[in-house]
Amino acid sequence: MTRPVMLTEPAFCPHNLNKYASLMTTGNGYMGIRASHEEAYTLQTRGMYLAGLYHRAGKGEINELVNLPDVVGVEISLNGEIFSLTSGVIESWQRELDFASGELRRALTWRASGGARFAIESRRFVSAQKLPLFAMEVVVTPLDGDASIGISTGIDATMTNHGRQHLDETQVRVFGQHLMQGIYTTQDNRNDIAITTYCDVDGAVQRCFTAKERRLLQHNSVQAKAGQRVTLTKISWVDWASERSLSLETWGRQSLRNLEVCAQQGYDALLAESAANWHAWWQNRRVQVTSTDASDQRALDYALYHLRVMTPDHDERSSIAAKGLTGEGYKGHIFWDTEVFLLPFHLFTEPKTARSLLRYRWHNLSGAREKARRNGWQGALFPWESARSGDEETPEFAAINIRTGLRQKVASAQAEHHLVADIAWAVINYWHASGDLNFMSREGMTLLLETAKFWISRAVMVNDRLEIHDVIGPDEYTEHVNNNAFTNYMAWYNVEQALGFARRLGCG
Repeated sequence: MTRPVMLTEPAFCPHNLNKYASLMTTGNGYMGIRASHEEAYTLQTRGMYLAGLYHRAGKGEINELVNLPDVVGVEISLNGEIFSLTSGVIESWQRELDFASGELRRALTWRASGGARFAIESRRFVSAQKLPLFAMEVVVTPLDGDASIGISTGIDATMTNHGRQHLDETQVRVFGQHLMQGIYTTQDNRNDIAITTYCDVDGAVQRCFTAKERRLLQHNSVQAKAGQRVTLTKISWVDWASERSLSLETWGRQSLRNLEVCAQQGYDALLAESAANWHAWWQNRRVQVTSTDASDQRALDYALYHLRVMTPDHDERSSIAAKGLTGEGYKGHIFWDTEVFLLPFHLFTEPKTARSLLRYRWHNLSGAREKARRNGWQGALFPWESARSGDEETPEFAAINIRTGLRQKVASAQAEHHLVADIAWAVINYWHASGDLNFMSREGMTLLLETAKFWISRAVMVNDRLEIHDVIGPDEYTEHVNNNAFTNYMAWYNVEQALGFARRLGCG
């Protein structure tokens, strides 16, 4: 197998900050971290997300994927001037996401307004081997003469979901000269997140800490010689607990110990471990094509990379969000796209992952049954948008029309019901690919029967035939139509297959 190609960002462009922050996201299915730059930009949206960690901010809001405190941000001061690519001159630039190892790298030469030049390199990865682990390194080298270098970084809990705050700051601590920890709790008191960070700047460093306005920071000052590489090594461990089986103090100490073990290994050893995991993954899944256009192979590698980093195969109570773990689009909710467009890849590469994604629906059957009952139907009507539970998460209204001042009602949750048959279709495909009788006789059969019951109760009799009225098809261009072709066929297939499997497996 040849090495997967890389995705490169051709140049720094302030207008493309968030485009490449999404495209170059690093992750492992448990955690996703947007590829925001270390330095701050006004229009840059930072983001770190854990699969399945949702919270409702308040009255009238819906559950959304929580944007966690940031560990990527680094403020670099060079001879008293704050480093920013919107000032000074960029003399050289390279930025790339290495699909083979999951490492994001940047190297540039920057000339400050006073004329002094600096080489600035950074690299980072989310571990494929140790799911809660994120590591990064920043190297600053003065090229023309001695320089005063300041580096400030830590845990920034001022992050929000576009203004909505989901977390309370429960505890912040500093341990020794290199370790920091913040423990945060969602405002419904149901989830605790421990972010533990090791920060070390080499050389003769003056160091201090501050904890102010939800920022826990380590500040480093170095007098560097020309050509001296000043390296920040930062390793973070991100834990999440939805049940307090331990005291926060004990739990936090466990995270601290896990991080200390990683810090002793160092960045390069941790990267090698993660890269080996990626190599084994690519060996069994990469699709190689012969083409005159190199972008064809890049597109395939890109798609497979993101399929991995967005899939929470460690947790069957989570599924794949519409935007994966790259940002807050669609609030991080799960749609029919998972079963129809994403699950087939896992079905033919790692069936256990496909099974886990189907069990996510099975775990949430109670909410789907309740939604069907509330609407006067039988069986299971799954939510059009879902989060951690089986509850409907689709907003009732869209944005306000600024001309009329009125909100437009969102009809998807009320009428876009083909999702029910899409889930059944995925169950049937899983059976054909895996022959997993244990799954089919329990979870699979239950899903097929409950979805089939829904369609039988949903249909109406017209001229001695069953029809399905008042639906939205998958194209979503026309609302409240009768007998949408896709919906009708999928519903028929759902019922027909449920009856066949019921006879085969002896179910009533």
